[in-house]
Amino acid sequence: MALPQPEQQTPPPPQMTPEQLAELREQERRQKQIMAGIIAGIVVLVAILGVAIYFLLQPETPTDKIRDVFIIVVALETLVIGVALIVLVVQLASLINLLQNEVRPILNATSETVNTLRGTAEFLGENVVEPVIKLNGYLAAMKRMLELMGIKPK
Repeated sequence: MALPQPEQQTPPPPQMTPEQLAELREQERRQKQIMAGIIAGIVVLVAILGVAIYFLLQPETPTDKIRDVFIIVVALETLVIGVALIVLVVQLASLINLLQNEVRPILNATSETVNTLRGTAEFLGENVVEPVIKLNGYLAAMKRMLELMGIKPK
């Protein structure tokens, strides 16, 4: 016979204060501005490259102009890679900060909880389960002894 289970209630989601909502909107606005700036930069770069290729394909273009354009393209590419590396280093620093200040305390608390559970399991094993197992062994031996004596339990 199953015991009735109490209904589990999920807690309501935490309500954000107006300041937190305003900060969240500000962060979203900044992210959109950054993305728009990156996209605009890429479009301008592609346009400049397209104009350079158009002028390079003209029949009267000398090879030294082609060389100069490719040097400029390589310099721009190096600049873009440098910016990407700076962003990567900043993100890596942010990740390290997150790991040290938020994940490590969570892991320490989890480890402490596991150690507590291990101690509880050992305590229950020694003080509850082991005596019950011994009692069941004694009862089984007594039942077998009664069977051998010819007394049959109902």
